[in-house]
Amino acid sequence: MKRLLLATALALPLMAQAVTSISVKPAEHRNLPQPRNVSSGPHELPIITWGGDIATILANGNQASTAKQSLFSDAGLGFKLKREDVFEEQLKHYITGETPYLRGTMSMINMAAAAVKGHSNLTPVVFYQLTWSAGGDALVVKDHIKKASDLCGKTIALNYDGPHLNYANKVLSDAGCELSNNTFVWTKDLSGTDETPMEALRQSNVDAAFVIIPDALAMTSGGNVGTGSESSIKGAKILLSTKTANRVIADVYAVRKDYFDANKQEVQTIAAALFKSQEQLQKISKSKDGTYNSLMKASAGLLLDAPDAIADTEGLLLDAEIAGFSANVQFFQNTNNLRNFESVARESAAGIKALGLINSPGTVLKADLNFALLAGGIANTTQPEKPKFDANSVARVVERRQKQNTLSDDTIFEFEVYFRPNQNVFNESLYEDEFGRVIEMAATYGGAVITVEGHSDPMGYLKKKKQGQQPFVLNQTKQAAKNLSLTRAQEVRDAIINYGKSKGATMDPSQFAFMGLGISSPKTGLCGVDPCAPKTEQEWLSNMRVVFRIIQVEAEEDVFSPL
Repeated sequence: MKRLLLATALALPLMAQAVTSISVKPAEHRNLPQPRNVSSGPHELPIITWGGDIATILANGNQASTAKQSLFSDAGLGFKLKREDVFEEQLKHYITGETPYLRGTMSMINMAAAAVKGHSNLTPVVFYQLTWSAGGDALVVKDHIKKASDLCGKTIALNYDGPHLNYANKVLSDAGCELSNNTFVWTKDLSGTDETPMEALRQSNVDAAFVIIPDALAMTSGGNVGTGSESSIKGAKILLSTKTANRVIADVYAVRKDYFDANKQEVQTIAAALFKSQEQLQKISKSKDGTYNSLMKASAGLLLDAPDAIADTEGLLLDAEIAGFSANVQFFQNTNNLRNFESVARESAAGIKALGLINSPGTVLKADLNFALLAGGIANTTQPEKPKFDANSVARVVERRQKQNTLSDDTIFEFEVYFRPNQNVFNESLYEDEFGRVIEMAATYGGAVITVEGHSDPMGYLKKKKQGQQPFVLNQTKQAAKNLSLTRAQEVRDAIINYGKSKGATMDPSQFAFMGLGISSPKTGLCGVDPCAPKTEQEWLSNMRVVFRIIQVEAEEDVFSPL
């Protein structure tokens, strides 16, 4: 299952056991049934063990079968909710017509599309986004992995057909890794057994694992560093969760093309009911009244087979960022949104191909729903833009880590932009590729702080010191270099934000922190307390740079709140 009880995770065996790595079989070569027409209703509506599916349960009247006076019933719909966390089983029911619907991540939908190539009637049509994963999934690494680029060429445990396929592809690709150079241990299960990524990480030859957050917490002694006691793994830590990478895993509903073409109004009606349900869910979650308690109990029964597992069900809900109407509009209709349907669909298809799970992409379509009509009955059709970060807290955290020389400890990715001597203008004509990378990173890793570090050329200082200038003059020169580097960092940040706006991308200035390091951290290194003198023109130019760091601040609760 996609998510599991923390209590179950904590009960797993402590001794490392050999995990059997599954041989990858492309979706096109799976043993799947022959296609059949969709049967008459009421149909199964698949759900999975994930907080976003609580909205579907609410729409169905807190019952497995659609209850009277529920949102689905009032809309003339009737379903049998069926929890199916094994996506291949969902796909079989989809192909044989037991249900026209699929529920999964965009990577899973792309696998389905590849599996049904040649059957245009089976082409999946994505019509609804339920959630983004916003804390429910994590990349756990052993202590020798310090940043994402350290994963290049390493061995990584990953659940076969699971929810982390695009997550793995995105992180590794952004880190500059060639997936063909990595070794993957493909596990049969996601959680709760001896054949999981969590258990695979206990093996000495495995360096990292993509896991659900309860397993991540168990492996890392509650989200710190694993001590080796209880079920933790000594030295294991969370490198990156989806609280930071909060625009990577998109959970969606899709429908067969033949059924959509014949029943477009039904699909539109499902979307309208889910929009209302998601809005109600957000209100109910704030009230914590009897309605909320009833929903949590019903959801615990349907998702976890344990009606009393209220706390665990609440945890599932907190792991997810409910999309709702406005986010669906952004996902399906905003061509400027860097994390829209087209972007995520293309990215996830390329990712599962690189991982060997498909031979070639199939077709995934986007439903042409009428969002103007769907807005009826929705109170909040727009999402007001507001800063995600507390700018003052960000500045304090960055300054503290800089002074402690620990800023790099939480760096996930980093890259550099170079400038010429006496350069004062930083615009897209010079840095379009670099600026594009920054705004794409900002969109994908919306829970990360992006630091912009300005660095200066130390040659002026070194020449004055060689001339025997007084300490006062030397200190002035250092300060002038620091001031200049700070100005450049700010100019680069502002140029990026303006570039993003010119492309229609929403940029949040609070996500960026700029600083001037002057000549304190030259590319050419330090010789004692002073910068080493460059020996070549190339070394000289290398010191004139702006460094971008994507840093994790999840532990700083006063800095970032994504929901």
